[in-house]
Amino acid sequence: MKNHLIISVATAAVLLTGCSGTKKTTAQADKFDYTVEQFADLQILRYRVPGFEDLSLKQKELVYYLTEAALEGRDILFDQNGKYNLRIRRMLEAIYTNYKGDKNSADFKNMETYLKRVWFSNGIHHHYGSEKFVPGFSQDFLKQAVLGVDPALLPLAEGQTVEQLCEEIFPVIFNPTIMPKRVNQADGEDLVLTSACNYYDGVTQAEAEAFYAKMKDPKDETPVSYGLNSRLVKENGKIQEKVWKVGGLYTQALEKIVYWLKKAEGVAEDDAQKAAISKLIEFYETGDLKTFDEYAILWVKDLNSRIDVVNGFTESYGDPLGMKASWESLVNFKDLVATQRTEIISSNAQWFEDHSPVEAQFKKSEVKGVSAKVITAAILAGDLYPATAIGINLPNANWIRAHHGSKSVTIGNITDAYNKAAHGNGFNEEFVYSDAERELIDQYSDLTDELHTDLHECLGHGSGKLLPGVDPDALKAYGSTIEEARADLFGLYYVADPKLIELGLLSSDEAYKAQYYTYLMNGLMTQLVRIQPGNTVEEAHMRNRQLIARWVFEKGAADKVVELVKKDGKTYVVVNDYEKVRQLFGELLAEIQRIKSTGDFAAARALVEDYAVKVDPVLHAEVLERYKKLNLAPYKGFVNPKYEAVTDANGTITDVKVSYDEGYAEQMLRYSKDYSPLPSVNN
Repeated sequence: MKNHLIISVATAAVLLTGCSGTKKTTAQADKFDYTVEQFADLQILRYRVPGFEDLSLKQKELVYYLTEAALEGRDILFDQNGKYNLRIRRMLEAIYTNYKGDKNSADFKNMETYLKRVWFSNGIHHHYGSEKFVPGFSQDFLKQAVLGVDPALLPLAEGQTVEQLCEEIFPVIFNPTIMPKRVNQADGEDLVLTSACNYYDGVTQAEAEAFYAKMKDPKDETPVSYGLNSRLVKENGKIQEKVWKVGGLYTQALEKIVYWLKKAEGVAEDDAQKAAISKLIEFYETGDLKTFDEYAILWVKDLNSRIDVVNGFTESYGDPLGMKASWESLVNFKDLVATQRTEIISSNAQWFEDHSPVEAQFKKSEVKGVSAKVITAAILAGDLYPATAIGINLPNANWIRAHHGSKSVTIGNITDAYNKAAHGNGFNEEFVYSDAERELIDQYSDLTDELHTDLHECLGHGSGKLLPGVDPDALKAYGSTIEEARADLFGLYYVADPKLIELGLLSSDEAYKAQYYTYLMNGLMTQLVRIQPGNTVEEAHMRNRQLIARWVFEKGAADKVVELVKKDGKTYVVVNDYEKVRQLFGELLAEIQRIKSTGDFAAARALVEDYAVKVDPVLHAEVLERYKKLNLAPYKGFVNPKYEAVTDANGTITDVKVSYDEGYAEQMLRYSKDYSPLPSVNN
């Protein structure tokens, strides 16, 4: 189960809103500079960590140790995303910092942009679209630049010359037919052989699926997450797993992560937190997936500590088969005031489950252990850096969620940074149909965005159940899209429910319309700014949004529930019947829950392929042209704050300081220098 909610292109909100619906103060008087720089299709932002100074010394020390553990895993994700990524990054960094030629030349500037994109995407493929970057510099330039660098600074394999390094690496960078997609989701192709991610080596999709199918016992009601923490390889004709653990693959990084986790264990806030950290260490040291499940259960039950952390092999979007997990970390602490909103929602989880429009046989008779909070991110790392989700729901194992519950978080300071940076960017003026819709969005969008995220994460992912004997991986490559659609639809259906007014979360029965309009506009049109001309929709969250919007558009076409209309030569979304839209959301939620609960692969495939993949080239070209005039970047990410431990003469930490003045390239180079333990070639 995949549980990241990634912010949409339409994030142009300015104001944050509280539980009562009263708008908070705008950022206009805020002197903090949220914007760092913009290049390619990316904008780099900063986020603040409000409340860090108010933590106790012991809590600050805990955050410091956990952030160090988080940063030590950076190389793992680079290698997971592609077997040549670490070598390419290190080669380009060596040139960038030691180049003796003209740094104002077009070739050097284009190489600098390419390197910045590699940093952002943790590899040579786009972090969202998954296509390989096209270099704007020549092979001759790069060859001369590499030859001009001290060979000791280059990522040479044992016995390799600089010339041989170029012969090995250059085709990966410059040849568009070599490793063109990090994750290929094209129906009918071998998704393993055609994906550049480094989760498989020498095996086909059929071989990988057969390997894990043999491991599974359909009668096992508490199955481990097969394949979660390993690379599947074929050596000497035998298929086997290379496990990511201390003493195994990625040991150099995992040993350092464990070192800092042991430091954190020593300053844990309480016994529950200490037990969870200890079990995570044991998992890293053994690689045992049963131990990972034990850790996940302990982590879910750790509810009283203020500081929390996600650290490990977590989400499987980067695996075309949706099994193997990328490494990530999020260090955070609870926002005590904002959490009141999510606590109201989670405390009513059973009511929402009982009143869901899905069939009774697919509902949980008893919702257990749903906890939710708004958090302040202290550090983003791995697959949550620089681009991050705004909400997370974990753990992913269905049986753990059913028996022990889950944790749902909304990342308040990240949402705040997005909103502040988007103030007055002209997006709504260009794409929203009329003043009536813009007024709705201005008045209610911030709060309904937050509520939709809360409902998606707190309840949506934790709702429903699999029927006995259904394989959690039955939907295969379509599982991520279906799961995200299920959670999104749950949130969309309930954001319009009078229950939210009864609970004091909304003050108007018109508010939900802002969320419906922006969601449909995004799914039908504006998220297309993230797609290159001629490409299809690949990423799971984008597929999910288009699936929902296109399905509602088609099913409501006879009654013109939602229309695409022309005004002054431009296409706009018009919603004519918001109540009917909610009804359609409910119908689609019921069908997608049925697909999930029964493991109906054929139906999942049909829904995704029919509604979520194809792009109208004419509309696409129009949206790209209109967006281009706004000079906005469709993707955003962050530089992290910098933490510095203050110590006395004995080395005892007396304080931890946080600063926000580090630049993007400055931070990336520091991370590559101080947190890069893996060898360039990881076999």
